[in-house]
Amino acid sequence: MQRKAQHGTGRAHIHVFGSQPHFSELSYRYPLKLLSPNIPSDKGQVPSAIAYVLSYGGGLVSGDRIDLSVQIEEGAGLVFLTQGSTKVFRFRTLTDRHRLSSIGPTSATATSQHLTASLSAHSLFLLLPDPVTPFESASYTQIQSFTLEPTSSLVLLDWFTSGRMARGEEWVFDRYYSRNEVFVGGKRVARDVMILEQPQSEAGDQAGLPRRTLKDRLAPYACYATLFLIGPRTKDIIISLQAAYNLISQRQRAEPENLIWSLSPLTDPTIGACVRVAATETEMVKSWLKSRLEALGNVVGEDIYNKAFV
Repeated sequence: MQRKAQHGTGRAHIHVFGSQPHFSELSYRYPLKLLSPNIPSDKGQVPSAIAYVLSYGGGLVSGDRIDLSVQIEEGAGLVFLTQGSTKVFRFRTLTDRHRLSSIGPTSATATSQHLTASLSAHSLFLLLPDPVTPFESASYTQIQSFTLEPTSSLVLLDWFTSGRMARGEEWVFDRYYSRNEVFVGGKRVARDVMILEQPQSEAGDQAGLPRRTLKDRLAPYACYATLFLIGPRTKDIIISLQAAYNLISQRQRAEPENLIWSLSPLTDPTIGACVRVAATETEMVKSWLKSRLEALGNVVGEDIYNKAFV
């Protein structure tokens, strides 16, 4: 039996004391849970700590709302991880599902997560969760906002899967809405919105066109990822990705590949870039990300980086 919907809140405030990262605050309210393991942080360029973002019961039920606030002080690093995919359970009633599409990205019964993060000078935030996995008929909203200084750095991973394929669920969730905004020095440098929704009416049939489900549009791929690399700590990774992308861009493809990816600079390419990845299996995306981001091990320390993408 699923638990009742809850409004969970959390706050992480981290600073550097001496040469070590310390949490001034790491608080949470049910159904959210924040845990920080004690891992040595003296092997990286930036004194960094891990915080695991967890939910009781292993997922989010219809109506859950999670609000997270992150503040990273000068010179500190924070790595946000999860333990397994974020499961989003199905929407409660048919009436609620129809009501959602008529009122926008959120509703009283939508499952939602909101994150705001503020990064001081020379700080670092790695947001590297496992993917979101929406179950059949689930509806999920995620809104994230990041405020950086010109010398701070952000690695933002936002990804999702087609559902519980082992149970025959493939692109059968109702709705997935994700919005990411990044500000550097008071200027917005990136705004990315992803809206995936099953057809809600017979409009396509009436026009003589076939109705295209999410599976029609997104298959054969089972996992999609968006990765933002912003700030000075990401420049070496971007240079490496650009060299690799130049090579694959010159190749002719006769048929779809099992994994595809693209690299696009932001409007100001000196600030960062956006990477998009899709693959027929989630593990392919995970392996690709772990390999391409391995230089982060030098930044936060190998012991910390090895906790990501496990």
